[in-house]
Amino acid sequence: MKYLQIISLYMFTYCCVAFSALSQSKKQYNSDSTKVIAKDITVSALRQPEQNLEVPLAVTILSLRDIQLKRGFGIDDILQTVPGVLVQNRSGNQDLRISIRGFGARGAGERSNAGTTRGIRVLVDGIPETEPDGRTALDFINPLSIQSAEILRSNSSSLFGNASGGVISFSTVPKESITKLTFQTQIGSYGLQQYTLQAQGMTDLGLFYATIGKSSFDGWRAQSQSDALQISAGFVNQISARTKVGVHILAGNVNFQVPGPLNLAQYQLDPSMSADTSTFTPTFIQRNERRNNTAGRIGISVDHALSETLSLSAMTYLQSKYLQRSERNTFRDFTRYHTGGNTIIKSANQVSATLHSLFMAGMDYQYQDGAILFYNLVNGNRGNILRTNKREGAQNLGFFLQEELMFDDQLSVILGGRYDKVSYFNETYIDGALPIFNGQDMSYERFTPKAGLTWRMSEDMSLYANIGGGIEVPAGNETDPPASLSAYLINPLLKPIESTSLEIGYKVQSHMDDWLGLGQAEVKSDIALYAISTINAIIPYAGGRFYFSAGKTQRTGLEFGHSVRWDNGLSMNISVTASKNVYVDYIIDSIVDGTSTGAKFIDFSQNEIAGIPSMFGTVQIKYAPEYLKGFQCGVDYRHSGTYYADDANTLNVDAFDMVDCSASYELEINESLSLKFFGRVMNIFDTAYMSGVWINPEKPKFADPAYIEPGLPRNVSGGIAITWK
Repeated sequence: MKYLQIISLYMFTYCCVAFSALSQSKKQYNSDSTKVIAKDITVSALRQPEQNLEVPLAVTILSLRDIQLKRGFGIDDILQTVPGVLVQNRSGNQDLRISIRGFGARGAGERSNAGTTRGIRVLVDGIPETEPDGRTALDFINPLSIQSAEILRSNSSSLFGNASGGVISFSTVPKESITKLTFQTQIGSYGLQQYTLQAQGMTDLGLFYATIGKSSFDGWRAQSQSDALQISAGFVNQISARTKVGVHILAGNVNFQVPGPLNLAQYQLDPSMSADTSTFTPTFIQRNERRNNTAGRIGISVDHALSETLSLSAMTYLQSKYLQRSERNTFRDFTRYHTGGNTIIKSANQVSATLHSLFMAGMDYQYQDGAILFYNLVNGNRGNILRTNKREGAQNLGFFLQEELMFDDQLSVILGGRYDKVSYFNETYIDGALPIFNGQDMSYERFTPKAGLTWRMSEDMSLYANIGGGIEVPAGNETDPPASLSAYLINPLLKPIESTSLEIGYKVQSHMDDWLGLGQAEVKSDIALYAISTINAIIPYAGGRFYFSAGKTQRTGLEFGHSVRWDNGLSMNISVTASKNVYVDYIIDSIVDGTSTGAKFIDFSQNEIAGIPSMFGTVQIKYAPEYLKGFQCGVDYRHSGTYYADDANTLNVDAFDMVDCSASYELEINESLSLKFFGRVMNIFDTAYMSGVWINPEKPKFADPAYIEPGLPRNVSGGIAITWK
């Protein structure tokens, strides 16, 4: 809590200084018109375009210039500067874990998060990559195809439904309609190779865009190689003054190996090793633990203005997946068919001279179904014996309403709510190589309310507050029962996480005449203080082999984001997150925990929640000098505080600090042709760190728990991009 008090004091001081500076600048504006108000950024956090300063939610917007100078190999490169968002790259490849304000923190373990994240909804061009049960695979999103990102850090279940502890919305649609073709190649340490072809231009169908990327990485740990083919394409056409149509395609094939966790002694001796026989038999190398994912998706969106005050938008998509896994001494074939869509109607009315109304109603639907075939594993490959044949289906249906009233362009009030029903359909046709039929369905329902208030203090400053609820049902593979409940297909003891969130925040967005004595600058600040209480927290046991619903948790935190772009080419971005996360009420049977203390129950109440650092943050500085056109360089500093990997708070995860640097130079050959050279050094000081952990790992009798996933050592990458316009 010491960190939280220090940061709170600092934020209060900062607000006072910023308000004073803005007030002084306003006086200058009134007298000599030297101050220019920055254009307010439009966001879609409320599922309709709206000025960010009027949205009573914590929102971070990343433009294309914000994500330049990144390595471009993983989504973690893009999200590291967002307050409240913790991104952990587990093996230096596509296997990521994302949590926002603690939502999604449980996703780590032998089967709980191998290549997926949960509790967070992820959209690409408005189409959900998140499955109906709340899991999201980030495999097919090429970071180099992303043109912008919008991160909604507030609990958003009242608008987006299940697993909306936060929302990450990526856009691959170019912001400019110019015609250009870019080829980029990059090589780096540990066998990194990346080749990307991007094209965009105006056609008869509208603005066309496409990105094709091929990458490979040998990995730095044993059993950590990966390769990916990722394709995104589409077009957007304004077919009339009232109607816009978009078609968006996402496809690819991704393969990556899983090296497994190490215990503390192994990590200190040789972090590049893979998990050994002291905990896992056969080892991850012997069973060639890996994922091979192939998928394709097409989505169509339509926005139509029915009148000057009434509009209708609709979206539908179809996705097919074929997933193969060597996992836990079996080989598994997954076939998935995922479809869905939404319809939203919006009404904007000027009720009176000082009162404006924005009403919205909509429906979301998702359905996924398919078979899982379990085979025996022979030397890391699929055998000829079919052990189990299962069907796993999930459906997510939601209806929502929201009314926003704006009084005199200074005060806005939002009231809304959403009803969700998430259903699972599980059937077993073959079990233990014997024909059998056993089916079980289960549904989770909840109504989630939301209320928000925004006070527009000035043209460039606002205060907001919101209160609301959230729902997160257990993901499909979390519903598997433990051995003691083997008669069930779906664990009957699991309940959905129900959360209540309270948040207050402050936003500034302005263009200052002089900021910190360095000249004119665009200044953006975002401060949010939140308190989130939950019941039925879903907790992994035995390294994620099964899950139970625990008691109550309380998460309190403060997020600070501050960015400055001076006209002289210097820019700075700071993000700090400080939080306290505890189990308020958490008592479990000692048999579940696997301890032999003789006590019937174990009380973890008041322990820290596993998987969430109490403090983390970044500082990013970039410079593009006016006297050297085309050149820019940057330095990133990252800090992650300590936390625990288990509910008993006995397995420590060490804090670490890391520094990266990057540089690029763009040379214009002529009006049509340019070359860009770039390079990046990550982890300059070769810091040894724990990039990820398995939550509540299995506790073997004759070895220490294996829970540590070591982070990538110092590595270098560089390349060239050729652009023709």
